[in-house]
Amino acid sequence: MSKARSHDRLQARLGYHFADPGLLERALTHSSALSPARRIENSYQRLEFLGDRVLGLVIADLIYRRYPKANEGELSRALNALVRKETCAAVARQLDLGAELNLGESEARTGGANKDAILGDVAEAVIGAIFRDGGFGQAYEVVERLFGDQIGQSGNVRADAKTTLQEWAQSKGLEPPVYAQLDRSGPDHAPEFTIAIQLGGYPSISATGPSKKLAEHKAAEAFLLREKVWGDGN
Repeated sequence: MSKARSHDRLQARLGYHFADPGLLERALTHSSALSPARRIENSYQRLEFLGDRVLGLVIADLIYRRYPKANEGELSRALNALVRKETCAAVARQLDLGAELNLGESEARTGGANKDAILGDVAEAVIGAIFRDGGFGQAYEVVERLFGDQIGQSGNVRADAKTTLQEWAQSKGLEPPVYAQLDRSGPDHAPEFTIAIQLGGYPSISATGPSKKLAEHKAAEAFLLREKVWGDGN
């Protein structure tokens, strides 16, 4: 198995192109493919450690925003279901990560490319690699894209801010809200986006976040609170 693959198809499936392809290569390399002296530095283990924490934070924020009426116990159960290895392995299969792995001969012969434990670890390592390569905003958007459908399968709870605002505008016979980027600041690895909402004859309102999508969510929340569509406790 070549160690110099570009993984172009995988990057297309992720919706993210690496500035440092070596990070992605490391995220896809199992320790069995390396000599013992190179395993710490060149396998996915350290990136998995990082990606596990990034994934947990992003999912926690997504369910906090999406389910404003859920209590702490309900949020914890949703978080645990979404970050467990089986869920990560399912996402890895959707991305066809098994076909991209660098495995040692023995691990490859025993079906390592289809083991939940390995696939789940590699999914987290890829998230960690995106965080290291592009920052939290990029990692947030990829996680939301990959895990969003599974988050949306949880129970009867109120929709997220952007969905709520869209439905509220429709109920009043208004055109859908328009999200306009006002500013982008900060370095490439830690950008800050300022997004404004324009909706009917209502005053514009803006918010800032580490990605366009998160800034849009925050602006929608601010609009809903200002117009008292949502109360302070959502």
